[in-house]
Amino acid sequence: MKRILITGAAGFLGSHLCDRFIKEGYYVIGMDNLITGDLKNIEHLFKLESFEFYHHDITKFVHVPGDLDYILHFASPASPIDYLKIPIQTLKVGSLGTHNLLGLARVKKARILIASTSEVYGDPLVHPQTEEYYGNVNTIGPRGVYDEAKRFQESITMAYHTFHGVETRIVRIFNTYGPRMRLNDGRVIPAFIGQALRGEDLTIFGDGMQTRSFCYVDDQVEGIFRLLHSDYVYPVNIGNPDEITIKDFAEEIIKLTGTNQKVVYHPLPINDPLQRQPDTTKAKQLLGWEAKVNRAEGMKITYDYFKSLSKEELSKEEHKDFSNYIR
Repeated sequence: MKRILITGAAGFLGSHLCDRFIKEGYYVIGMDNLITGDLKNIEHLFKLESFEFYHHDITKFVHVPGDLDYILHFASPASPIDYLKIPIQTLKVGSLGTHNLLGLARVKKARILIASTSEVYGDPLVHPQTEEYYGNVNTIGPRGVYDEAKRFQESITMAYHTFHGVETRIVRIFNTYGPRMRLNDGRVIPAFIGQALRGEDLTIFGDGMQTRSFCYVDDQVEGIFRLLHSDYVYPVNIGNPDEITIKDFAEEIIKLTGTNQKVVYHPLPINDPLQRQPDTTKAKQLLGWEAKVNRAEGMKITYDYFKSLSKEELSKEEHKDFSNYIR
């Protein structure tokens, strides 16, 4: 039985990856400090003999007993609200945390895949974004803590590959959605659905003409699975190139939820990217991968998940209290 360590295991993407690798017959070791993750996302796995969980902060030394074949590094705050509230932790998990895991991969002779992001492209001047585009990032802006943590993460990963010969893979993840997203994490899909379910107006930042491309979580997991098992060491975009403006997306949400909310407009946050669309040519050519789930199908599943939440969860204004983590 192959053994895989998944960091950020109690998060949205991490928990779906745990499910997939257990389904594929792997022994999964989940690790999370629960700063943004939630044990509810993986509680169904605790009864399985092929799963164990470590409550641990990977910015501190990481030890896993026994053999290890693979590591998936998915630990990081991933929403603007989170990384604006805990900027130091966001930088540390991308730098110190990645360093610790690369060291573990080197000792264990394990292959490691790190979760990078479309945010390495910043507010792009090239559209759609190819892996060869170097990005347009404000290093000292409010979003820089996340963007630069991920850019550093890519750099140190390639350094470990070239200098130490560690087997590395890099996935650049574009906007992904599906069940287990945190309701109040500041990203547009949970924000719009939460507002619709609470009978609130839908909030658009800017004029609504900025674009996003949304990839359903099952497609994203499939792309990550294929990339891990490929022999390609450079970054690969995984995302759905089906682009939509935020204004049109708000109308889709109103139609999906059967509500009649107004759309209200607020100023655009600093350095918020105006365009997001992956060029997925590499994923198609190298992995034989492309997104299969269309937005209407994926959004219906996601909406059903949010509808199942309790009224208490729906009415929470603050999803996480970070006071215990801020030092």
